[in-house]
Amino acid sequence: MAYPIFEIEVNQPLPDLFFSKTDTGFAVLLRKNGRAVHFWMEPRPANNKISAAELSRRIAEQAKDKLLSENIRDELWPSAEKSGFPSLTVAICTKDRPEFLYRCLKSLSMLEPEAPGESKTPEILVVDNAPADSRTEDLARSTPAVRYVCEPKPGLNFARNRVLQEATGELIAFLDDDVTVDPLWLQGLKEAWAENTDAAAFTGLVLPRELATEAQIIFEWGGGFRRGFEKIRYCGQSLEGNPLYPCGAGIFGAGANMAFRKDILTELGGFDQVLDTGRPLPGGGDLDIFYRVIRAGYPLVYEPQYLVFHQHRRDIDELRRQYRSWGLGFMAFVTKSYKTDPCQRQKFRRLVLWWFKYQLVQLRRSLRKSSAVPPSMVLAELKGGVVGLLGEYSRSAKRIDSINRLFK
Repeated sequence: MAYPIFEIEVNQPLPDLFFSKTDTGFAVLLRKNGRAVHFWMEPRPANNKISAAELSRRIAEQAKDKLLSENIRDELWPSAEKSGFPSLTVAICTKDRPEFLYRCLKSLSMLEPEAPGESKTPEILVVDNAPADSRTEDLARSTPAVRYVCEPKPGLNFARNRVLQEATGELIAFLDDDVTVDPLWLQGLKEAWAENTDAAAFTGLVLPRELATEAQIIFEWGGGFRRGFEKIRYCGQSLEGNPLYPCGAGIFGAGANMAFRKDILTELGGFDQVLDTGRPLPGGGDLDIFYRVIRAGYPLVYEPQYLVFHQHRRDIDELRRQYRSWGLGFMAFVTKSYKTDPCQRQKFRRLVLWWFKYQLVQLRRSLRKSSAVPPSMVLAELKGGVVGLLGEYSRSAKRIDSINRLFK
């Protein structure tokens, strides 16, 4: 089972698409002048081929409105002045995955400069979190323009907070080690900054790096990490049409690809070390910091051109654990915020009720086979949510206290 991913530039002659008998479907990433503008998936055609003419028809069917808006943008929308972009640190927090880190670093080295002679990459900081061996350090120290730091306390948010201590940039872009950046990733961040110089945080589009296994295809049919191809500026304490805003912090983006002003992150106290601790509680840290940025009154901007490609879990059991971690991390974030932000408690109670209703609807759809996500995944997320709701944040706080005492 595999879905080849075709990248199609609409300003070039369209190709014929060919498929092997082992392909069960395909995905298309559509670009216009290099900019990602649309993504879709569908089953493999019966004749194992899509002609250029048929592809043209499908592009019109899938992305007509988006392409029209891009044409209008190109013709009428003035480009924001990109001078004055702040100094930037790109931070990669990693643990014992040098093969992923190598790919991520290689993609950063291939960023397209905006103008001739412009430096391709800013400061790159690798934070090695409680490593079991020296492989990550050896790779980082052998890679030009990369600065290596070891954070001995195990836990992703310990590593993120170490970044906050070490970074020299005014802006910090956090990347997970299992992503590769689009060649226009940095230009996308600069565009978002130029259009929103008052923003404290930025998130970007996350697309699949491959769809080569059943687990990866299931995950992407379920929506993946995608948040769409439209720019979104979140600001204020309410959002029309969303009565649970900003408590449902998953709308803001994904922690695999996010950036913050260093001074604001410092002002907010950094990341909550009780969340995103690794295996016991592998989630919730990104939701928490997005929520706190908004609650502090700062804008958060989603920019689709700030694009990365994520290495989805290849194994079904790994994917099931990921679904469980989503429920666990989400409810740990909810219970923490319920205690620390009393003004929002009514919204959080309604959010918990909505979440369980939503999961039950998803389970019913899955059992009826009207969803690509199997029941085991929905049940794993439900189980994680229940465990998270029943005191996981408090249990994690005790574990973190023990770690802090150990490293005094």
